[in-house]
Amino acid sequence: MFSWVHKLGILAAVIPFVAACDPSTRATESSMEFKPLASIQYIAALGDPNANSGSGAGQWGLWALDPGPRGVRLWNYELLERNGWVAPAGWSFDPQEWWLEENGLIMEPPDFPIEPGQYMVTGDREVTTVLTVESDGSWSLANDATLYDVTHLGCRSARYTVPEGGNCSPKNAPQDAFRVEPGADMPAVEGCSKQDYAVLFVVAVRVD
Repeated sequence: MFSWVHKLGILAAVIPFVAACDPSTRATESSMEFKPLASIQYIAALGDPNANSGSGAGQWGLWALDPGPRGVRLWNYELLERNGWVAPAGWSFDPQEWWLEENGLIMEPPDFPIEPGQYMVTGDREVTTVLTVESDGSWSLANDATLYDVTHLGCRSARYTVPEGGNCSPKNAPQDAFRVEPGADMPAVEGCSKQDYAVLFVVAVRVD
């Protein structure tokens, strides 16, 4: 079954990092620490890939559960119609605003907005660092990392919405466009407006 967790050892590998991260990424108060997550979570982020900080995190979302195995294949779209827009995994499909991933799976939407806090994030490549999200929607990455550095290139995601007068449906999606290549944009769908999101893996969170 498809999952966005491509390397089973990613959580085990990051635990030593959480314990030994340098002072710029450690809590400044003894009552605060980073807690490794039992399973990876996923951030849907918008921003300049080359930026180290920015605004607009109020438009970022979080998948607490891997949405891949909970998704519905494009060719099974009629299953959602028959089930009253409820997926087998129990999440609700919105025909006015829906999500696709790189293998042609219709996904549940992430929870919006992401909560302010500090998240240990990685693109499962070379960089693992701390993402700080403030209550005003500003965000920053520690250790001079960029958004690109912590983006998982293989995990593609996009939100498709119905413009005024449009006829946006997963039925219109070009099924031969999947699997989308790592780092590439998600395909356009006839009648839809599209917004691509970067996907960041969350492996630990800062807690009291």
